[in-house]
Amino acid sequence: MCECASILNHMVELIDKRVLSEILKAVSDTTRRSLLTQLCQQGPSRVTDLANYYDMSLNAVSKHIKILEKAGLIKRRKIGRAHWIEADLELLAEVEGWFAELKSIWELRLNKLDEMLNNGDQHHD
Repeated sequence: MCECASILNHMVELIDKRVLSEILKAVSDTTRRSLLTQLCQQGPSRVTDLANYYDMSLNAVSKHIKILEKAGLIKRRKIGRAHWIEADLELLAEVEGWFAELKSIWELRLNKLDEMLNNGDQHHD
């Protein structure tokens, strides 16, 4: 039973790492960050309306949207022939958690360094 829990934990970690990688790849592009920002500011928008803000083809904007969609950062609804896109920032908790881990590691290291420096000062007095 314990081995099953270990395997399950490992699978969850792999999924989390994949999700984090997909999100970071998706937001590594300035156009995609801009699209996401625009959706957060304006709310749900049609793909054609979003494309009007960029000096690129509708097809190029659609490709960026598909990458954001694959990463789970936006949702698409089809109403008639129109595709409505809206931001879905729920998965950003993965990125926030990862940054929190990094910050925690550095805080521990800095606290240890501070402790070593302070102990060195006490021995010199």
